[in-house]
Amino acid sequence: MPTAGRKQGRGDLSDAQWRLIEPLLPKQRRGGKWNDHRLMFNGILWVLRTGAPWRDLPERYGKWGSVYHRFGRWRKDGTFDKVLKALRIRLDKEGHIDWDLWCVDGSSVRASRSAAGASKKAKRPREAGEITRWVAREAGGDQSSTWSLTVREFPWPPSSAPGRRTSRRASSK
Repeated sequence: MPTAGRKQGRGDLSDAQWRLIEPLLPKQRRGGKWNDHRLMFNGILWVLRTGAPWRDLPERYGKWGSVYHRFGRWRKDGTFDKVLKALRIRLDKEGHIDWDLWCVDGSSVRASRSAAGASKKAKRPREAGEITRWVAREAGGDQSSTWSLTVREFPWPPSSAPGRRTSRRASSK
C-alpha cells in the first residue's frame, strides 16, 4: 500500500519526522518486494500508542500480520535500538534531555527500617494487617504537591489451621 495519495492518520509520522528515521531503517535487499516502511512504522506506532491487539490494527496500515512480523524483525535485529539511540543523541545535542531528572518506582526499591530513622532492631514482631504509610514530595514541587500511599500487609500464602482442609474439592474425597 503506497503512502502517496493516502490520507495521514492521527498520530502518524509527519514528513519531517519520517525524514529523521528513514535512513536508519533497513534497505530492500534481494527477494520479494517489502511493504512500505513508513506504513509499517505508523502501524507499529498505532498499536503501541493505543495498546490494542495486533488484530485490531486499522486496515489503512495493511495486514496486521505483516505489521506484527515487521515489528518482531526490527526488534530482534536492533533497528528500534538504532532509531531510539539516534533520536536520543539528537535530542541531547539540542538540549532537550535533562539527565539530572530521574524517576524511581518505589515499589521496586526496598529500604531498611533504619533508613527512615527507626531503630535498627524492631521492638515487637510485625503484626499481620499493620498499615504502612508512604509519603513523598513531588520533585521540584511545593509542599502541597505530596503523594500518599497506604499499604496493608497481607500474609501470603494464606495460612490455615494445620490439618484443616481449605477447599471443597479436597473435602469431598
